[in-house]
Amino acid sequence: MAEVTLENVNKSYGGVPALTDVSLSIADGAFVVFVGPSGCGKSTLLRSIAGLEGIQSGKIFIGGKDVTETAPSDRDVAMVFQSYALYPHMSVRQNVEFGMKVNKVPPEERERRIAEAGRILQLEEYLDRKPSQLSGGQRQRVAIGRAIVKDPKVFLFDEPLSNLDAKLRIQMRIELEALHKQLGATMIYVTHDQVEAMTMADTIVVLNEGRVEQVGAPLELYHNPRTEFVAGFIGSPAMNFLDRKQLGKKGADKLDKKTVRIGIRPEHVQITGAGKGALDVTVAVKEQLGGESYLYVRNGDYDNIVVKTDGDDKTPSGAKIGLAFPKERLHQFDASGLSIEQS
Repeated sequence: MAEVTLENVNKSYGGVPALTDVSLSIADGAFVVFVGPSGCGKSTLLRSIAGLEGIQSGKIFIGGKDVTETAPSDRDVAMVFQSYALYPHMSVRQNVEFGMKVNKVPPEERERRIAEAGRILQLEEYLDRKPSQLSGGQRQRVAIGRAIVKDPKVFLFDEPLSNLDAKLRIQMRIELEALHKQLGATMIYVTHDQVEAMTMADTIVVLNEGRVEQVGAPLELYHNPRTEFVAGFIGSPAMNFLDRKQLGKKGADKLDKKTVRIGIRPEHVQITGAGKGALDVTVAVKEQLGGESYLYVRNGDYDNIVVKTDGDDKTPSGAKIGLAFPKERLHQFDASGLSIEQS
């Protein structure tokens, strides 16, 4: 396995920047997730590491070797795509074996690797079936098996679970985490789903418009976002944002003088009686999910405040309540969107 290093990587399409001065250091054996909204550059960055996209400037190193100009086949990486891309007329065994045959791996070694991949991915009993006889999760495991038998230095995953239903996605997330621990491999994973990023990653790289917004452990990004963008993207439901003036003079006295916007997580908002908090609101919608409930509340023109409460909370839709925002739970942002703590 190997570390991956990017130094000031720039990429554009027709003069439109796709990646801007991206510098990263990914440790050997890490599970790193690139996350961000559509068009942020995460797949472009992954494909650049794979060599499927050329870059205008900068350098890419894998295992200490400069691979910036190296062909994809010589970078010693394996990529798993959103599409399974399996040959329908071949069995699972033949699909997994195909790349090794092309690369003239000896037959005995091919058998050994297929058996090992089958064991790791629990595919032994399916090796002689065709892809049409498999479920979506099993097909994705075959695609992963095809990558495992290459014995690469780095595994690259480009939104591999997007085609699966919700239950299968959760199952495959668990399987991929277990696979990472078992192989001890360097894995780079792209997703637009921040829940996947939070649950799977050792390190998350948040991208926005081709730039790296923040790099860190999942809980570091959750509790200490460097920018308003990261604060709003990481977490589900998203962080609540209010303009300084919404808190009124009394509430605003708690804030740094540079603060323009404040953020607070739904679970940190406190419910008070009407007229007793920093903000009076009306409960527009209540979602009860069993162990927890979410109140979607309105205040004048603002209808985007979410409050997370206990599943047994009795607050009804239509109720008028007050909200309190504990100072120690507030995230403060300046006019540029930078956290006051980071500025």
